[in-house]
Order: sequence, then C-alpha cells, then structure tokens
Amino acid sequence: MGFLAPWFLAGLAAVTLPVWLHLLRRHDSPPVPFSSLMFFERRAQSSIKHRRLRYLLLFALRAALVAMVALAFARPFLESGTAAGGGGAKLAILAVDHSLSMRQGDRLERARREALTTAARLGAGTRGQAIAFAASARLLTQPTQDAAELRAAIQSIGPADSRSSYGELARVVRTIADSAGRPLEVHLFSDLQKSSLPPAFADLRLPAGARLILHPVAGSPPPNWTVESVHAPRRLYDATKARVQATIAGFGTEGDRKRVSLALNGRVLETRDVEVPNGGRATVGFLSLEAPHGWSRGEVRIDSGDAFPADDRRLFSVERADASPILFVHEGRERRALLYFKAALEASAESAFRLEDATVEQAGAAPPSKYAFVVLSDVGSLPEPFASALRKYAEAGGSVWIALGPATAASRQTPLLSLPVAEERPGERGRFQVAAYLDPAHPSIRQAGQWEGVKFYQALRVDSDGARVAARLADETPVLLEKKLGEGRVLLFASTFDNISNDFPLHAAFVPFVEQTAVYLGGLGESLRDYPVDSYLPLRSARERGTAIEVIDPEGRRALPLEEAATAQTLALTQAGYYEVRRANGRHETIAVNPDPRESDLEMIPSETLALWQNTGQAASEGTRDAGGARSQQGLWWYALVIALGLALAESWVGNRHLSADRRQDEPA
Repeated sequence: MGFLAPWFLAGLAAVTLPVWLHLLRRHDSPPVPFSSLMFFERRAQSSIKHRRLRYLLLFALRAALVAMVALAFARPFLESGTAAGGGGAKLAILAVDHSLSMRQGDRLERARREALTTAARLGAGTRGQAIAFAASARLLTQPTQDAAELRAAIQSIGPADSRSSYGELARVVRTIADSAGRPLEVHLFSDLQKSSLPPAFADLRLPAGARLILHPVAGSPPPNWTVESVHAPRRLYDATKARVQATIAGFGTEGDRKRVSLALNGRVLETRDVEVPNGGRATVGFLSLEAPHGWSRGEVRIDSGDAFPADDRRLFSVERADASPILFVHEGRERRALLYFKAALEASAESAFRLEDATVEQAGAAPPSKYAFVVLSDVGSLPEPFASALRKYAEAGGSVWIALGPATAASRQTPLLSLPVAEERPGERGRFQVAAYLDPAHPSIRQAGQWEGVKFYQALRVDSDGARVAARLADETPVLLEKKLGEGRVLLFASTFDNISNDFPLHAAFVPFVEQTAVYLGGLGESLRDYPVDSYLPLRSARERGTAIEVIDPEGRRALPLEEAATAQTLALTQAGYYEVRRANGRHETIAVNPDPRESDLEMIPSETLALWQNTGQAASEGTRDAGGARSQQGLWWYALVIALGLALAESWVGNRHLSADRRQDEPA
C-alpha cells in the first residue's frame, strides 16, 4: 500500500484530542458546603482514580474517527501487478540517433555498438524493435525476438544530414505504445543534443508506464566553428554588382582568427580572414563572383578545420543569365509612364529584366510568349490579333500587369478582362485619396512599405468580385487587385504610372513596388530561397502540369521514380548537396541544400531536464506506474471516508446514551 499525499498522515496527531476530552477534562469536583475542616488532617489528595478512562467505547470511536479522516486525506492506494493492456513481456525499443551531429568523432559508431550490446542482453521473452531517428523516426523492424534481425537492422544505420528531434521520437514511441499492449522499455542512444529539444516540454511526454534508459555517446562538447549562413544572389545578371556575405559562428569557442574562402565550381575566388569572438558570430563579405553563364555551384568554407568538419562549409547555387525581356505597351502619345516605370526597374539592385516598349499599333508584331510578363499602361482597345494572343498567353500561365487611366476610362472597360470601369474623381470628398488598406502578404506590397503620403487624384473603380484586393483607398475603391485568367494571373492597378493621376512615382515606395511586382509576375521569386535538409522543393507550376520532371540527387541518382516524374508536386530534400532539376522545356536548375545550422551547437541537455523527461513515463497517469511491468493503482480514500462517516454516526449515538445516563445520575432522588 502507498500514499499519494503522505504528508496528511501528520493529522494522526489529532488522536490526542479524544484523550484530552476523556482524561484531562474529566475531573470536575463541585464545592460541597461543610461546617469546619479544622479537625481534619491535611493530606495530599490522589487523582489517580479521576484520571482513569471512562466510556472506553466512546473514546475508541472518537480516536478511530480522527485517524480515518487523516488517512482519507493521505489518499492511500493498493498496487496490482498486472501488466498494462493485459500483455505479456515488455517491448524494448532501441532508438539510435543518426543525425548530423552524430558524425562528430565516433559518436554514431559508439551508438551502434551500445545498441548491439543492449540487443544481445535482452531477456528471454522480451521483444525488441529497432528505430533510426533524426528529424523523423524510421521503424527498422517490427517487434521481434530474432536477435539476428535486430543486429542487422542496427548495423544498417548510416549517418544522415538531418537534425535530430526528440519530440518526434516521443511521438512515435506513444504511437507504438497504443498498439503494443505491453510495457515499454525505451533505450535511447544519442549525443543528447540540447538544440534537438522541442519548443514545448509536453511534446517529450512518454506513454504511461514507459521506462526511458539513456545511453549517452558524447562527452564534453568540443569547441566548434561553422558557416552558419550565406547570402548570395540566386541569379546573377551583372557580376560587378554581386555580393556574397557569410556568417561564421562559434559554439563553446574562444576568440580566434579564421580563414574563410569563397569557391565557385571548385575554384577558389577569394579568401579573407575574420575574427570570431568567444562563442559569438562574425560576418565576412566577398566582393566578386565571376560566374560563367548557366548554373554554378558555390560554397563558403572555413579552411582551418576543427573537431566537427561536417559543418565547416555552406553551399549555394547561382545562375548567370541574361535579363528577361518585358513588353511595355502604351498609347503612342503618352510616354511619361514609360519613363517612370523604366527608371524604377533599372534602380533595383539586380537588373533582372530588360524593358521593351511598343505602342498599341506596334504590339501585334511582338508575340507575348517571348516575354516574362506584359504591361498594358493605360490603353484603350487592343488590336484583335494581339488581344487574342495575349489571352492565350495568360490562360497558359503567363502574367499581365494592367494600369488603368483616362484611355481605359474612355473605352469603359478594361483590356483583356473586359470588366466595366467607372471613373472616380475627388469631388466634395477632398482633392485626393490615400491608401487605407494594404495586404502585407501580397508580393507586391510585402517590401514596398505602407505607401505613406501617396496621393491618388484619379482612380477607376473595377468590379472586385472573385479578385484578391491587395490595396484599397480610403473611399473603399480597390486600387490594386489580382484576378486569375486560366492558369495565369492578371494584376490591375486602378491608376497610372505617370505623375498625373497620382504622385506615386515621386515616393520611395514606388521603386520596390515595381521591382517586387516584376519579380512576382516574372516568376523569379519562387526559387529565391535557401533550402535546408528536410524541407520540400516545389517541382512544378500550373503551366508545367502533366510534364515530366527529372531530379538528380547529390549522389547522382534519380530522386523520383518514373511513375512520379509527371505527377509529383513536391520533393523531400533529405540530403545535403546539390540537386539537379531538369524540366521538359529544357530549363535546368541547380538547388543547393544545407544541414540545419542548429546541429552545429553540440551543447548537451542538462541532467535536470533529462530526469524530468525520464519521469514523464512514470508519472504519465495517476492510475498506472512502471516497476519492471505496468502496475495499476486502486485508490482507498473513498473507503476511508465511508468508514469515517459510519464512525461519526456511531460516536453520536453512543455519546448521546452516555450523556443521558449521566444526567439521570445527577438528578436528586
């Protein structure tokens, strides 16, 4: 028997209360009148008789009542020795960490040796199950008593580039417990890296009755330097404007000077020295990136090695390409909008686009399919051949940017979409309107500020049903909205690019607005990101649906089976290195994938946290606990309360009888 709240047993001291009532307060001698005591000899009066207990039954009931109340508050319980779920012998889970940090020294080899030794020591009737885990857990075997199968599974565990996740391991263990029907004994072979803990400690919770046994394979973490991040252009149009910046971090290190090199296609372009403070970070910049046309493989690396060389370099890929052409269509008499738009496009950091302009009459000679996107700047009606070609271009996945102005208002409908428009002028509401709502999630708005101070003197009201409104004026007029046309997108700007209908071109927000919208419509923003291991690479856009895509992994193998090459939407990037993506239209792309930088921090989990984690299985349920097998607890406090209630009723009845008898004795004859 045990107690859940044993400190309440101190209440048993209250048993002295009935003793005080029955013994110490019992002697009560009322004064009796007497004539004189002068002839009596003075002697000490004995109180032994008066200190004898009377009403022994009543005393026993009161003492038992106090004891039962104290016992009920201490919450006693009995344990039964039946196994959880009615299963038989326990299930031993052998979980081996094979994340990137396990490549330091011989950690992974030590983990495999410890796991093999533990598997060989499993008792008769004990089943074992091998798990390899990093960012996700992989079941290598089913529960088995075959020692050879367990040994082969453990020996097959190789190093991975993923980061470890103890939260994911705990989730898989809970899933196994739901179907095992027997107590679990979880053996964890890991370097117990602190950065692998989940944000919430509750995610580490083990199933009820599970016993966690730790097998640490790392001692004190060695000092480690790493290339934590690299900022490099994804596409390169002008080598003179290219900049590469890297962050060098130290974990548990003292201040030191490190030599860092920038290499491209295996050739070192530049080497610099950088001072890294104690356990801190330093930034190093490279001012040249001479890359040939096409895709190049680059890396920034620390030349002086340390005890963990797996994170001493960081990869990136860059494409040297010519600027993509943009077609800017306008009315022949108006070139002010062209001037402002071109200046904003050329002011961007990368000259990713080359602007070609044409009047409405000249547009028919320029097929839209050769352009990254098409801009229609305040045009009325379009020639039918060009309008038909532009519609097919958009429906096939192309992008069109339409600015609305006086020429559009005169035609009473937008080009391409044929939406009715209504001209809006300030009138009595004021001389101008300002933007009252901006959608910060839209790519055109995300880095373009808040359009603070921009005045709109004229805007055209367009039906926004079915459209995504990215900006709205104070009078609720949508000024920037996006509509789908087939597989493509059409962006409507309800004003002009000149300095007449608004003063937007005179504000600093105009340049990032034009630049980010061009990147969005040109399809360049989707691949401008760094891919860590265990992330997912989007494979196809709407216009590539149904076409075959071939992906070559860092080891030169096909990453996609042939049956998935034409249907898969994403690809899991499970290895660090370079992936080659080859598309049916001849477009190739190189993707650089790097390990999670958190794996470079080799600090171990504090012992207090590990003790709490081990205790989650023991204290996971009030009704169960593990002691070599799951034991159920049966609470007895309810029975103690019922007995206390019966004692209280008996004490009241016996006390009333004694009180009545005493009153009869005290009555005069």
